[in-house]
Amino acid sequence: MKNETGGQWQFETRCIHAGESTDTDTRAIRRPIHMANAYELPTDIDQLLAVFSWDNLDKFQYTREHSPTPRSLEERLASLEGSEDCIVTASGMGAISAALFTLLNAGDHIVATEVCYTGTQGLLGVHLPRFGVDVSLVDTSVIAEVEAAITPRTKVIYVETPGNPLVSISDIRAVAAVAHKVGALLVVDSTWSGLVTQKPLELGADLVIHSATKYLNGHGDALGGAVMGGKKLLGKIREYGIVHLGACASPFNAWLIMRGLVTLPLRMRQHGENAMRVAQFLESHELVSSVRYPGLKSHPQYEVATRQMTGHSGMLNFSLKLELLQNFEFIKHLKLIKHAVSLGHDQSLLIFIPTVFFFDDMVVLDDRQKQKYEKIMGEGVYRLSVGIEDVNDIIRDLTQAFAAVS
Repeated sequence: MKNETGGQWQFETRCIHAGESTDTDTRAIRRPIHMANAYELPTDIDQLLAVFSWDNLDKFQYTREHSPTPRSLEERLASLEGSEDCIVTASGMGAISAALFTLLNAGDHIVATEVCYTGTQGLLGVHLPRFGVDVSLVDTSVIAEVEAAITPRTKVIYVETPGNPLVSISDIRAVAAVAHKVGALLVVDSTWSGLVTQKPLELGADLVIHSATKYLNGHGDALGGAVMGGKKLLGKIREYGIVHLGACASPFNAWLIMRGLVTLPLRMRQHGENAMRVAQFLESHELVSSVRYPGLKSHPQYEVATRQMTGHSGMLNFSLKLELLQNFEFIKHLKLIKHAVSLGHDQSLLIFIPTVFFFDDMVVLDDRQKQKYEKIMGEGVYRLSVGIEDVNDIIRDLTQAFAAVS
């Protein structure tokens, strides 16, 4: 999206205007939602061939391939991430699955973040091996572990940073160097960054993935995913991962995410400011045994986070000095913060993850890895998605719940 001098408009401006235009039929200043699943085809052979070409994404034939409203979202996200193109999908897992099933074949090897979103763990630990892909899960925040896991068959390194649920930070530039040295591609799930605070492509990543359900939508009312990167690579993913596997985005959900992106910079600024205040409060409270937030100097990867992120987003976790079941008593006393899964909503969301349940979800952690994370997690951790409410109200809610169980 170019301005009058041929340069890019500023990020905040592109959040509003990229992928948007005046409707040619009604002169409405917002593009309409196109819910059609089929489009009238031309009879001229040259025009018909253009419709069926992946080089002409402004021409449509069937919504599973692509359609006007998701395409508007793709244009906006590509502009915001700084990528050549974007594919939007039905969910974050739809984006991850589309990318990995396109990039990997039987006999290939992938190195991936060992502690990541549980759906991703299931894909890595159960389904890819079913189709003959060799998977190595390592702590990608430790570059030596990534290097040690590389084999001659390594085709992809997959990194989730910041990582779910422990907010671990991997050095994208360093991992990209390792990947490219052996001819592998680096795929980064950047969902927890909220897009605003981290630019993986600028740091050397080949593909960036977001669960658009989270910060990009920001209102907790739409599912979606996105893959961003080079046009040639995305062309393969669109055909194999979207058309063949069917992970296409709903036009209505795409419209909702487009709407949410308008306020993304404002929301992410508030998420980050609130999360920092909450993290500092938690770190000072006598009932709290540990806090992990990339903006705190106590975070083990604080220096990497400060170097590669322009903000620290709104996700943190903490543990309390309570017996296991007492943690659920604490949750009962919360009045403002909602006990719920998901994250990146306008409202604050919290969930307690008992370590024993966490290990059940992490399908391929060995005993050494479990011992490592038991030391970090203790009985379990709270994953807190800090919302954009008044931060004093968030802290007040935590304070009264602490008082009720201490």
